[in-house]
This record gives sequence, C-alpha cells and structure tokens, in this order.
Amino acid sequence: MSSQRNSHDFSDSSLDGSASDVLAAHGWDAERAAEFAPYRGHGLIPGRIARVDRSLCEVVTADGTVRAGHGGGELPCTGDWVVLEHPDDGREPFVAAILRRRTALVRSLASGRSAGQVLAVNVDLVGAVVALDVVPDLGRLERLLTLAWESGARPLVLLTKADLAADADDLRKDVEAIALGVDVLVVSGLTGEGIDLLDAYTAGQTVALIGTSGAGKSTLTNALAGTEVTVVQQARQDGKGRHTTTWRELVPLANGGVLIDTPGMRGVGMYDVGEGLDRTFADIEALTDRCRFTDCTHDSEPGCAVLAAIEAGDLPQRRLDSYRKLLKEARWIASREDHRIRAERAREWKVIHKEMRRSPSPKK
Repeated sequence: MSSQRNSHDFSDSSLDGSASDVLAAHGWDAERAAEFAPYRGHGLIPGRIARVDRSLCEVVTADGTVRAGHGGGELPCTGDWVVLEHPDDGREPFVAAILRRRTALVRSLASGRSAGQVLAVNVDLVGAVVALDVVPDLGRLERLLTLAWESGARPLVLLTKADLAADADDLRKDVEAIALGVDVLVVSGLTGEGIDLLDAYTAGQTVALIGTSGAGKSTLTNALAGTEVTVVQQARQDGKGRHTTTWRELVPLANGGVLIDTPGMRGVGMYDVGEGLDRTFADIEALTDRCRFTDCTHDSEPGCAVLAAIEAGDLPQRRLDSYRKLLKEARWIASREDHRIRAERAREWKVIHKEMRRSPSPKK
C-alpha cells in the first residue's frame, strides 16, 4: 500500500477525468467515476477506505494514502468508496460522502443484539476459508456461505492447509456436497498448492476472506500478495486459532486484485439472510416446492418431499437440522429488529409529545 503523506499535500490530480493507476488498482472504474462526477472540484477527491480505526480511517487516494476523519450519518467501512473534503482552515481531511455500496458482507453482533456488523463492502468474491488440519465443520461452513450469498458477492470455498491433510480429496467431496453452486479449491499457503488457481480467481477482484482464527487466512493473504503483509501465528493444538488479524484492511495484490483479510470469526451470526439461506440450501428449497402443503414445516406433515428425501437417503438429516437452526436464528434476529424499530419510533413520539406539552398554547 502507498505510504502515508501529509493531508495538506492534496491535489486535484485524481480529478482529471480518468482514474489514476493507484485508484484503478483498488477497483476504480467508469461506473464509480460517474457516481463521483457530481462531487468534482471544490477540493473534493475520491478514495477507497483501506482501514477504519475509531474516529479515523485510512483512505487510498490517487496521490497516496491519507488519514481522514469521519462522523455523523452512515459509518464508513473497509472497502467503501468515499468523497474526501479538505477544509481550507488546515484541519485534517474528512469523509464527506460515501458512494453506493454494491455489496455488503454483514453478520449479526456476537452480543445477539438486533444490529448488524458490516465486515466489508464492495466485495466481488467472498472466500470462506476452512482448514483441513481438522475435519471441516459443515454447519459452520453453511453459515459462512449464507453470509457470502446474502452479501451479493460470489462465494468461493477455500480448503487450506492441504499439506496437513492425508484425505484432502475426500474432505473436498464432503464440502462440495453442501456447497451448492460454489467452487471449492484445495490450497496450501506453505507449499503453494492451488495458489496459481486462486490467483486466477482473484485477478482484478475485491476479495474478502472470512473464517475462524487459525484457518489460514493470513497465510493465504501473504501468498497472494507475494510478501508478508500480515503476521502468521501457529494454531493451538486443539485446532482453534489465535487471533492474528484484529482489523479489516485492504491489501493490493500483484494480479490487480484487492484483498480484505477479516478478523477470525468465533461466531457467525445470521442477519437478514433470507436470500442467502435460499441459495445455501437450494436443495431443500427445491424439495419444498414439491411438498403437498405450501406452508409445510418439514416436521411430520403428510406428503412432505423433504422428509421423503431424508427417508430415501437423498438428503442427510444433518442438513435439514442445520437449515432449521439457521432459519430459526434468522427469524429471531428479524423479530428483534422489528421490536427495535418500534421502540425507536415510540421514543421519538414520546419526545415529540413532550415538546408539544412544553410549547405554550396559542392565544385565542
């Protein structure tokens, strides 16, 4: 990434009608240029958020990386394309506007609150990273794929640490059976297995890696970047990883792509994932259309095509159990969100009525 520079060195070189090589390397295109057109001039320049740190963020611009403030309205996230303003009074630049987000990778907060945590935005490809040094947790992978599908980006499964698995091919087949419509790659950041193929997938794309700590995300990041950009720590003996990446940061790749390495996810909470669930469990959705009743719960109803598939051995019971669990969780989060919205509206009306009572009555 470009070295930082003083904010007072701003220039309009990024506004010459064509994207600079720096911005183009971070995903700038003609559509983004059109979105930025209304902001041209007046000291406003485009940039992409590389990292957010409390009230400041690092923004990649045509002239280098700058630190800028933000606040009020929608908070910027790693991957955002933003409009920067440089005040004339010598203050630091700040984010004046956020351009449209094409995709957004969102999960529910670990606290279970009815709010979503945005992990990365404007992502083209979401790599669900699963280590092969232990037997893959298919239920967790289904969660990752649901988030990936819901984001609007293209999912990809990356089975890492292939050098530590004697039965990598068998494990891949197990994963392919539940990763419907998703490519599955077996890779090793240490031996280089599969890295050339992964490099082809990520060329010219913005890629976000998600998975647990110790899954091998940082090793893959270094392998794709061709240099050590993140510190790699050894996983614990129980297969659980130590947290390596503690923030989300853009990493430019030699193939013209951009990678976002996210912190390890202990919890993969569902948040507004209706379409994502349908895509992840496309096999169950297809069977549902053949059920006798349109409101079939796949519990004990007669003529249930899902239960018939389980009885015939065409659908594992584990698969249905996982679907039910994620669907229940998603519905609970949705109900909490509805309750939160109602509560906020009630508080707003309470304030309005209080102000109305304080206001003097009009004279007759």
